[in-house]
Order: sequence, then C-alpha cells, then structure tokens
Amino acid sequence: MMQDKTAAAAPEAQAEVQAETEAQTHAPAPADEATVFPEAEERLALQMPVDVRNVSLVVLAILASLFVLQWASAVFIPVMLSVLLSYALSPLVNALALRRVPRWLGSTLLLLVIVGGLGSTAYALRLEASQLIEALPAAAKKLGQAVKVHGSKSDSALETVQKAATQIEQAARESAAAPGGPRGATRVVIEAPRFNISDYLWTGTMGLMALIGQTTVVIFLTYFLMLSGDTFRCKLIKLVGPDTNRQAVTLQALNEITLQIQRYLQVQLFTSALVGVLTSLALLALGLENAAVWGVVAAVLNLVPYIGSLITAAASALVGFLQFGSFNMALAVGGASLVIHTVVGNLVTPWLTSRASRLSPVAVFVGLLAWGWLWGVWGLLLGIPILMMVKSVCDRVDDFKPIGEFLGS
Repeated sequence: MMQDKTAAAAPEAQAEVQAETEAQTHAPAPADEATVFPEAEERLALQMPVDVRNVSLVVLAILASLFVLQWASAVFIPVMLSVLLSYALSPLVNALALRRVPRWLGSTLLLLVIVGGLGSTAYALRLEASQLIEALPAAAKKLGQAVKVHGSKSDSALETVQKAATQIEQAARESAAAPGGPRGATRVVIEAPRFNISDYLWTGTMGLMALIGQTTVVIFLTYFLMLSGDTFRCKLIKLVGPDTNRQAVTLQALNEITLQIQRYLQVQLFTSALVGVLTSLALLALGLENAAVWGVVAAVLNLVPYIGSLITAAASALVGFLQFGSFNMALAVGGASLVIHTVVGNLVTPWLTSRASRLSPVAVFVGLLAWGWLWGVWGLLLGIPILMMVKSVCDRVDDFKPIGEFLGS
C-alpha cells in the first residue's frame, strides 16, 4: 500500500520540479549595478596602500633633519660650499693630471689663482665699491623727496591722523608734567645709551674674524676634496658588495650624477660671468658710474634665481636716479639690467642645460624660501645647487624617482 502511494507521488514531484525549472529559465535576469547605475561603470577606485607608521617616521625624520641643518648651519654651510667648489674645479684638476701634473700641485695652483684673482679684483674695485655703498642712502633720500614733490601737496588722511595723535600725546605729557597734575604716578625717562665706539669695533672685528675663519675652512676643505680625487667613489663602490653587476651599476650612477652636477655648476658660472660682462657694458654705455662694480654685483646675484635680478635692477635704478636725477634714466638703467637677466635666464641657460637637469619653477621658488629660511643669504646661494644634487640622486635611485619627477620641469 505504501509503495503505491510513493509511486503515485513521484510523478507529481517531478512535475513541480519541472515547473520551477521553466520559471527560472524564463524569468528576467537580475539587473546588475552597471544597469541600474550607469555612472558606476565610469567610477574608478585608486588603490594606494599607505602605511601610517612609515609616513609618520618620514615626517619626523624630515623635521629632525631641518632642525639639525639650522642648528649646525656653521658646519654645513662651509661643507656644502667646499663640495660644490670641488665639483666645479675637479675637471680642471683632472685635465692637469692627464698632463702629468700631480694632483696636489694642480689643486694648489688652481686655488692660488682663484684666490689671487678674487683678491686682486676686490682690491682694484675697493674705491668704486665704497663710493657705491655711500651713494645708496643718498639715492634713497633723494628718491623719497622726489616722490613727495610729485605727490599731492595737501596732507593725506593718514598724515592728518598722525599729526592729531602727536598733538594729543604732547598735550598729555604737558598735563602730566604740570604742578596740579595727578599725584601718585612716577614719570619714567628713558635715556638712550651713549655711543661707544669700542663696542662697534669689537663687533665688526668679531664678524671679520668669523668670515676669515670660514673662508679658510672652505679653501682647505676644497683642497682636500680635490686632492682625494676618486677615493670616496671607490670606497662607496666597495661598500656595495662583491657583486660585479651592482658595482657596475653604482659606478655608472655615480658618474652620471657627477657629470650632471658639474654641467649645472659650469653653466651657472658661465651664465653669471656673461650677465656680469653684459651688465657692465650696458650700464657703461648708459653713462652710469661704477659700472664695473655693478657687473660684479649682477654676476654674484645671478646665482640667486628671480630674487637676484630684481635686487640688481632696483639698486641700479636707485643709483641711476641719484646720478641723473631723472625717472626715465632710472627706469632705463634698471630695465637694462632686468632685460639682460631675463634674456640670459630664459634663452641661454635652457640652451646650455640639458632637459634632465632642469628644475621646476615651483620647486625652485619653494626651495629658495626653504633654504633662505634655514641658512639666510647662504641658503639663497646654495639652495638651487643642493636641489640639483638631490634631483640627480633621485633620478638614479628607483625608490626616489617620484621625488626627482616632482622636482623636474
């Protein structure tokens, strides 16, 4: 009896299963996310795994490095100057070594020629430089008087407020000094310190001695770096390990870095000398006094991008106004200096500098701000070469290539 019931139920179960299968077959397919939300197909997810611990360590390391660079600036500045000078002068020492001149003799002769040339130039231009320095305050005073004369003769609102404040302050002092004034208040009189020439002599002597000491350190350290030659490079290759492939790659990278830095420094020295000569000739043609001194100033300040050209143009225009007494001549003098800097910086420098060694204008400006904050005037002079060295290293190291790409133009 049970078998008959089971046999009768079997066809019914098979019919139900067949009906469910047909329903699933003819049922509409479920709508996916791209069908319901068409914009989801265009949405991209950027996967950037960031390790918070590593980022924090990097930030702390950068802050600690900045603190050490500022705290020990008296040590790092001479070292960086010496390294850059050795990079710039090493090709000349190597050329003398190929002619069988010992490195110690070639380095000594080269430094003596450079120091002697700078000293003789400074001695020859000392009178013109002193006249130029003495003329700057008078030029500023004359410019202020000319602006006041060409301005409105009526007092401005600010001047009226200042005069009123001065009168009120004077009235308050007279009332306080009157016999019937309020009692219980002690009048304090601040006396200016007396002029003591020994203090100024001592301060100037200490500053001069510090400058002489740092210059001596830079000269000797540059001499030792040029004398060492490839010693440090060989030691660094030994530290890589016994693998010949890694040593070959390291040697190639060091050679490329050295060549890139030397080329950059040589271009900067050449363009600075070119700017100095052209500025001196242009100002001499305009009739400006002490044109040779202005050429030296323009050559030195050309090493500071953007800011150096503006300082040279403004100062030369100020002195031109003092000499000629005309705004047109002042604009001509300042404009000539600015045009020379612009033409050399935008045409000659990019032509001489390879594409790989060019820096981004944003990186240059931010680097000037950062290194100027760290080291002052020396930071403005050394900031761009340091960024160039950092970019050269980052371009050859795989882990630092994004930094080199960011610094490049």
